[in-house]
Amino acid sequence: MSRSKHAPATTLAAVIEWTDVRVQRVDYEAKTTIFAQGDPATSVMYVEQGAVRLSVLSHAGKEAVIAVLEAGHFLGEGCLGGQTQRMATASAMSASTIIVVEKGEMVRQLHARPEFADRFLRHMLTRNIRIEEDLIDQLFNSSEKRLARTLLLLARYGEPEASHRVLPKVSQETLAEMVGTTRSRVNFFLNKFRKLGFIEYNGGLKINNSLLSVVLRD
Repeated sequence: MSRSKHAPATTLAAVIEWTDVRVQRVDYEAKTTIFAQGDPATSVMYVEQGAVRLSVLSHAGKEAVIAVLEAGHFLGEGCLGGQTQRMATASAMSASTIIVVEKGEMVRQLHARPEFADRFLRHMLTRNIRIEEDLIDQLFNSSEKRLARTLLLLARYGEPEASHRVLPKVSQETLAEMVGTTRSRVNFFLNKFRKLGFIEYNGGLKINNSLLSVVLRD
């Protein structure tokens, strides 16, 4: 059953108070690796500033981008569920500041601070919903609809905290990997969206709310 009648869901950014939590803040330059697939999973991380690209590499050497995370989002939380190795590679897309919380400290905070635990739980639930919808999107929707949904998600459509609709710098190659199509198809649809007034190029890629009509149409 297609979800074409539904608007894209978003992953709400988690506003976290880090007072009294033992953390390490690490600055990364653009295009540097934060952790690599297969590295020991010993900490939870939080994007304080910047944007992070998550990708996975198959045994055959094929890379797929699975998420782009901006400020206010967690990554590496699989260690809390028993993962001993990182399942993806995290790379800074722009200059980024990452808060690193060791697994033991994160567990202590979740047990001791109900409000902290509640915000983290909401983050995990919305992340799981997003993963389920991504799977349905890949199974039932056209590449044009998948690209439109991906652009809306990157622009944080529907988030009350979002104050802009300008995308972080994402290449057409990265968009193609996220959507599951070719760069030439992404380029074709972006040009189509621009001509229809759904997107604009003005020092960056701006997403207009009218792009939602591509996702909703039959």
